[in-house]
Amino acid sequence: MMMSMFSSVSGLRAHQTSMDVIANNIANINTVGFKSSRTTFQEIFALTLSAAGAPDPGSGRGGTNPMQVGLGMNVNAIDLMMGRGSVQRTESPTDLSIEGEGFFVVRGGTEGAFCFTRAGNFTIDKLGNLVTPSGQNVYGWMKYTYGDNGYEFDTQEPLMPINLYTDIYNSNKRIIAAKVTTEAVFAGNLDATAVAIGGSSTTADNLKPNTPPDTSDIDPHFIVPFTVYDDLGNEYKVNIKMWKYHVLNGDDPQTSWYYEIDGGAKSSTGSASGYLLFDSTGKIKTDNTNFPVNVPVTFTPNNDIGAKAFEVNLNFEQLSMYADDSSVKAIRVDGYAPGTLVTFSIGSDGVITGVYDNGRQQPLGIIALATFENPAGLVKVGANQFMETTNSGTFSAGKIPGRDGAGTLVPGTLEMSNVDLAKQFTEMIITQRGFQANSRVMTTSDEILQELANIKR
Repeated sequence: MMMSMFSSVSGLRAHQTSMDVIANNIANINTVGFKSSRTTFQEIFALTLSAAGAPDPGSGRGGTNPMQVGLGMNVNAIDLMMGRGSVQRTESPTDLSIEGEGFFVVRGGTEGAFCFTRAGNFTIDKLGNLVTPSGQNVYGWMKYTYGDNGYEFDTQEPLMPINLYTDIYNSNKRIIAAKVTTEAVFAGNLDATAVAIGGSSTTADNLKPNTPPDTSDIDPHFIVPFTVYDDLGNEYKVNIKMWKYHVLNGDDPQTSWYYEIDGGAKSSTGSASGYLLFDSTGKIKTDNTNFPVNVPVTFTPNNDIGAKAFEVNLNFEQLSMYADDSSVKAIRVDGYAPGTLVTFSIGSDGVITGVYDNGRQQPLGIIALATFENPAGLVKVGANQFMETTNSGTFSAGKIPGRDGAGTLVPGTLEMSNVDLAKQFTEMIITQRGFQANSRVMTTSDEILQELANIKR
């Protein structure tokens, strides 16, 4: 009789634990990045009243099964359910959710163990740190190089706190320094139907005369505007005036175009002019040194603000000459004025890109993700965060979002709780009935004991 009471007590205790888990799940129905838990039960060992008996063919006696009385149950496991929760759009640039595997890496200060979270409700503090609501730093990489593919972050470096305002290259990333222009690349078409101001001939010498032509009274066939900057970031509006100059007829038809560089009122370019040569198919000739397609031009600022003269290489290699409207334009000009950080964006690859008021964009950092062989083996430490355990796998290095099994980031969204409220209510009813049934066993056993006690009367 006492065993029935002990069994019912174990059932009450286990179902109470299950109800505690359910209550915590429901309490966190709206918690960002919360992962629900599930309780499962197991039977405790049983008391054997009679062992199994083997059959005896000689006597014709059959075998017997063991007789056992169970001694109750207990909690087998409280599993962490790591499925992705629903996504809520917030439009905040620092709100992030993860589509796929992975956790954000956070830590308070620069020492101690890392924590991991799916809650991406981050903010920027006054020093430019990307932080959690409790002030922990979000970690990633800040060191980068500029290569053929643009900015490339060195992900072999140790993780460091992400800061939008300072890094190892610049103590104030809110201001981007001016860069002097060194190259301007042009592309497009020059109208082959334009009338050559130098006429035509069968002599190649006329393609490029010894002295530049007088174009003061002749309107250009086309003008190409572009902008350059000195080392202080001062802006100069420049025009390239272009005329179709001479047509060479004969076995190898060619056409020359004459151009002049007008540096405007703020700068002087001296006698910056030259010729470009096109073949009969309209392609620019790049192998004739008398008609260079890469032309260095020196700009001398006309001011007393201390700006230095600077040289810009004009690249005309991508020009053509067909019977169509002229359309030459500058497709790439380096150099820019100083700029102030006005906003930033975070890409699905974790790269934080700053946008400056001078039109420039510059990477400010990249957010790292952590993945584990067994995410359900992590332990909760509060504040929607987890820490690694001996069964979760070890966090050794961060991963770039979208690579090596890590998920991608979805900016402007938050991953909400993965609690299924309907399922929790169902589990609550089942747990409640299980608790009631065990309590009924308790009261029934008590009544039987009372009857036994009354036998003596």
